[in-house]
Amino acid sequence: MMSLRLRLSLTLGGAFALIWALAAAWMLSDLRNQMMFSLDQRLVASARMVAGLMEQLPALPSKGEGTHFSAEQLNIPGGMACQVSSLRGEILARSHSDPGQTLEAEKMGFHDQIIDGAPWRSFTLARGDLRITTADRQIEREALNMSILLAASVPVGVALLGCLCLLWLGIGQGLAPLNRMRDALMRRSPDSLEPLQVQPLPSELQPLLDTQNQLFQRIGKTIERERRLTGDAAHELRSPLTAIKTHLQVARMTEGAARDQSLARAEEGADRLHRTLEQLLLLARVEGSLSFDDGVQCSAEQVAKLAIQDAAGGDRQRIRLQLPTRVSHAPVKMPAVLSIAALRNLLDNALRHTPDEGPVELSLQTSGNRVQFVVRDHGPGIVDDDLQHLTQRFWRNGQSNGCGLGLAIVQAIVQRCGCTLHFDSRPDGLRVELTMPLQPT
Repeated sequence: MMSLRLRLSLTLGGAFALIWALAAAWMLSDLRNQMMFSLDQRLVASARMVAGLMEQLPALPSKGEGTHFSAEQLNIPGGMACQVSSLRGEILARSHSDPGQTLEAEKMGFHDQIIDGAPWRSFTLARGDLRITTADRQIEREALNMSILLAASVPVGVALLGCLCLLWLGIGQGLAPLNRMRDALMRRSPDSLEPLQVQPLPSELQPLLDTQNQLFQRIGKTIERERRLTGDAAHELRSPLTAIKTHLQVARMTEGAARDQSLARAEEGADRLHRTLEQLLLLARVEGSLSFDDGVQCSAEQVAKLAIQDAAGGDRQRIRLQLPTRVSHAPVKMPAVLSIAALRNLLDNALRHTPDEGPVELSLQTSGNRVQFVVRDHGPGIVDDDLQHLTQRFWRNGQSNGCGLGLAIVQAIVQRCGCTLHFDSRPDGLRVELTMPLQPT
């Protein structure tokens, strides 16, 4: 594959060469026109000079082949021909001795003519009874023009090649920071996720470096979540599996009521294992980048009722829903799965910590584009020092029999969906306030 440096060099160099070629063609065309104009002006100046010379010479013969003057006598530059003729066309004098080289003098001014098969450029000037014609060969004019154009083209070509070389070197120097980034990435170990440090760096490449470092950070967080999930699963699933295995061994060795009791406890362990696995997988999905948007939209009242239906088993009958007189029907601005899961975990936690089949109260109220759910239990409350640990993974107080993931999942949903979570512990129970955004109506 073509390198970036070569691609840029070819693109910019081609455009640069095209511009230089057009400019050179324009310059050389103008130079040629100026050269031809100068040569024409030389013919005019020579004719006028000969006319002035003729006025100073003795009388010329009136007919015949005329008098022959050398080019030096007529002060004609080398390579040029001069002819003096009368109004009747008689040649009175000329600078060349070949009778076949008769210059046409009938037309005044500039004229292109063919003499002995060769093209000539002539100029005829009328002065009294005389016509002075000066001429030079087109081939000599073109040879002089080509030599001048060649002399002018060489510096242009050398300058163009020099500019292309400087362009190649300049592009290489400009791409040097990219090469340093490449070398820094190649020197890193495959497991290295530290931010990439490349200095100095142009401002155009700084966003690329920042994006690269952000990618390293996201990869690091993803790997850390996977490690935490693996460690949490290994730690939390060991106890239920050991208990299930123990109870099944006891059931295999016993009969009657003892066997039924061991099987019942094994079933309880399997249920706890199932709940723990579900909570771990949900927490991993919430903390990851997986999408929960299934197109389902629920209002605040629907979220409350669905969360009550999903609450722990038959204990859902203990939940008392208190709705205000006017409830907003605007849908919650977050995936319905997450809003229901967060509120359900709060209800499960409240049911678990409310003793003696006591009630759990759920109320909601809307304010602007937000809805606030308040879950209140009638348990003993939590000491202030333990409030900061409520949303930590696998943290449990001495009276809890859960897996310690419910409130951690709620906290992860709050951080992902722009919600707020507040705990208020009082002597008559714990109040948890969960605020969710509503879609604007």
